Amino acid sequence: MNCIYCDNKKLYHLKSGQVKCSRCKKKFSLNKIKKDLALIEAFCEDLTANETAHRTNLNYVTITNRFKLFRVLIANYLEDKYRDKNVIEYDEYTYLPQSKKRVKENIFDAHNFITFHFEDQVFNLLMPSLHVYKKQFLDDAAEEAYFKEFSKYMMLNKISKTQKRENIITKFWLYFEDSILKYKGIENKNFFIYLKEIEFKFNYKKTKQKEILKALYYA
Repeated sequence: MNCIYCDNKKLYHLKSGQVKCSRCKKKFSLNKIKKDLALIEAFCEDLTANETAHRTNLNYVTITNRFKLFRVLIANYLEDKYRDKNVIEYDEYTYLPQSKKRVKENIFDAHNFITFHFEDQVFNLLMPSLHVYKKQFLDDAAEEAYFKEFSKYMMLNKISKTQKRENIITKFWLYFEDSILKYKGIENKNFFIYLKEIEFKFNYKKTKQKEILKALYYA
């Protein structure tokens, strides 16, 4: 194999079991590289942590930690890539899990983000969470106020799912709604990196995803 860091073809095999690159002089374990690449492959193939554990025989906690690192690397990459881009169009989206839609108080648990269309890709900007205001509204007994907001949300959500106009933004929303279902119990603090993972997988084909993620991981 070539050097994982600089793609140089000339490697030296060391007594320790590692290999050393003749160009960048970095040492690495072939077994570790094999495991890393297997995890990158599984992540880009949309396998869950459980499915990946069965395929690779690696520890579940190790896999979930590595997947979280992948998401953070991807989020930073997408944020940097989007800077100074010319926006073609944008629209706002509100996401609330199906299981929470029947209780009007849960409107404060919704995630709001703006989807921008630039070039042939999308970029998502997560808006501040309303969750911090939930207790205040409930304590103030402002039932009528949040009921109206909830009704407005339901109306807009219905329109966004039934409108005939199709563009890259609405296609992303449908892709997002389908993709987010495989994750169970995402904590609010982690929603951003899951949103960015889905954005990444929408924007790039799997072969490109693996290429980018490999470069980010070994940078």
